[in-house]
Amino acid sequence: MSVDRRKNLYNVMALVRGFMTTFHFMFVKKPTIQYPSIKKQHAPRFHGLHELRRYADGKERCIGCELCAISCPANAITVIGAENTPADRYSPGERFAARYEIDELRCIFCGLCEEACPTDAIVLTPRFEMADYRRGAFVYAKDRLLVPPEAGVGSAPDERPNGIPSDLGSVSHVKSTVDIATGYEATNRGTILKEQRRGLAG
Repeated sequence: MSVDRRKNLYNVMALVRGFMTTFHFMFVKKPTIQYPSIKKQHAPRFHGLHELRRYADGKERCIGCELCAISCPANAITVIGAENTPADRYSPGERFAARYEIDELRCIFCGLCEEACPTDAIVLTPRFEMADYRRGAFVYAKDRLLVPPEAGVGSAPDERPNGIPSDLGSVSHVKSTVDIATGYEATNRGTILKEQRRGLAG
């Protein structure tokens, strides 16, 4: 057999092998997910969009201590505290966050802010859909981070020393589970995300 014929035969066999790969995947179940009607399941401990929590009476959990901003390795959090007054109380204790902003473009979603918070005020939720067309839309201010008053949980520690919540650590305990349903219920946005799902892909 000449060199040219051997080369042509080799090329034909290479084409046959390529077409066999194509035909093989024609009969395999497609990995494509019909997003957004079906969403891929991710772990309950997934670090997504933040939220600021409240107590059951509507008071904000954040006391403006700025520990989350100090612990943030990306300098993505800005907190400016202010003093509560007897006539106008936003949180238990003396201080509250008059301004709270997170630049989600700078955030690396490490969860250090969640660990540093002494009142479980800031938590990372399973929500990952944050796409937008403007850079400014990724700076989440307090009005977008704070959950509605009816979504508050736990009693406000007005009578407890140093304003320590009685349920401190409960969110991290619930989020540490491997059960999907339980993990989603740890946060308000996670609960909403769970209810909004029309389908679920494994």
